[in-house]
Amino acid sequence: MDKNIVLIGMPGVGKSTVGVILAKLLGYRFIDTDIVIQEHEKMLLKEIIETKGIDGFIDAENCILSRLKAEKAVIATGGSVVYGCEAMKSLSENGIIIYLKLDYGKLRYRLGNIRNRGVVIREGQTLRCLYKERVPLYEKYSDIIIDENGCNVEKTINKIFNELHNYL
Repeated sequence: MDKNIVLIGMPGVGKSTVGVILAKLLGYRFIDTDIVIQEHEKMLLKEIIETKGIDGFIDAENCILSRLKAEKAVIATGGSVVYGCEAMKSLSENGIIIYLKLDYGKLRYRLGNIRNRGVVIREGQTLRCLYKERVPLYEKYSDIIIDENGCNVEKTINKIFNELHNYL
């Protein structure tokens, strides 16, 4: 398999944690797009959001990730990547999109303080509303959906390998 593996999903589902291990097992590079964006903008995610606003951050994310060049990589994206049509088109053309899905209750428990994480959430918007807004986008763009409920990292990775085998 030569295609990139692109992990999408809500913040806190474990895209980076799963991605690092998956990359090791596949012999792929690991790319965390949040770090790519921070390096490009020379600011932390929460500083980019504070400086440019949410729409400015989404535009920057879309622009940077639509030009991301990677081969044989596991790419862990930020939760807001699905707002960028060009970024998702580029990631889809060069990779298999895997949505790591977690029920809202379990996600809420994992996340804690979302403001400190640089989560793209509008003023007055609740995590539940954000979840309801994004889930249809994750489902729309995904090639594979991995239900993580009741899974630890090892079980999630086993599910990914099984689904990739079936997909290919």
